[in-house]
Amino acid sequence: MSGNTFGALFRVATFGESHGPALGAVIDGCPPGIDLAAADIQEEVDRRASSGHAASTPRREEDRVEILSGIFEGKTTGTPIAVLIRNREADSGAYEELREVFRPGHGDFTYTKKYGIRDHRGGGRASGRETAARVAAGAVARKVLAREGIDVSGCTVELGGIGIETRSAGAIGSNRLRCPDPQAAARMEARLEDARREGDTLGGIVEVRVTGCPAGLGEPVFDKLDADLAKALMGIGTVKGVEIGAGFQAARLQGSQCNDAIGPGGFETNRAGGVLAGIATGQEIVIRAACKPIPSIAREQHTIDVHGNAKTVSVRGRHDACVIPRIIPVCEAMVCLVLADHLLRQKAIGR
Repeated sequence: MSGNTFGALFRVATFGESHGPALGAVIDGCPPGIDLAAADIQEEVDRRASSGHAASTPRREEDRVEILSGIFEGKTTGTPIAVLIRNREADSGAYEELREVFRPGHGDFTYTKKYGIRDHRGGGRASGRETAARVAAGAVARKVLAREGIDVSGCTVELGGIGIETRSAGAIGSNRLRCPDPQAAARMEARLEDARREGDTLGGIVEVRVTGCPAGLGEPVFDKLDADLAKALMGIGTVKGVEIGAGFQAARLQGSQCNDAIGPGGFETNRAGGVLAGIATGQEIVIRAACKPIPSIAREQHTIDVHGNAKTVSVRGRHDACVIPRIIPVCEAMVCLVLADHLLRQKAIGR
């Protein structure tokens, strides 16, 4: 197993590097007869692309989506769907001085230890740019889910230590950080600008909510729905922690406080985050992903080269100051992939 393929029935394999000719995904197992056009995928990929936000990289990739197979007359055929996104704005020159130097916080050191070779140009396969292929695949999964009335939406609930204090679904689309608290969003923007001026970066927390998911999705005991969701999000390079529902707060509660009582009208609370015993309850699924600060910073850091010699490094190139908001569609995509896979697995048992 190479670790480049995800899913059981709805399977996705991604390929490509940050500074290679192209990125792409092959989606196998998508049901036939679903309306799908390049524009459907393009819409999601555009959300991930840099948009001139203060947090975003100056790298301006067009990210035009090409569908190479699996579509006929605007509908999926049931055969593998191949999606290609060409790299047109890669500038590898800034990375030449890093050819033999390990960047702190990146996968340079670990990739070298695993393969004995690494692509120093922007991190190669370990680059955040790889996520464009995931978002393309997630767009296809989203079409599968939409047919069943399942919706997946993400937002920013914390950035640079600033958390939300109020929540308004309508506010999410009113600011560039997709934050449900407009006042918190303004403070986050100011904090981001400070970090950029200081040559530093910030981390944050993304929350993804799923509505319309039917009860019963999930495969005990090793393919629990929450386990697969956690794995999917942890598979994103920037994510260092995942919690579902009450999450770590559940460890601080008593059973009488944590349990979701059930009445004739259904569950009275949702501390479980929509999943019990690894199976969806039919409630809203609530997931949060903790994203670390981007490791490419202009400030000097201690490191070593490939020969073990002490070095200092200041990373040049075109980098984000924070993965938010660009990581939100990536998190949504991974959740869509998991849900599409489990939806097909549930249908396979005739439920």
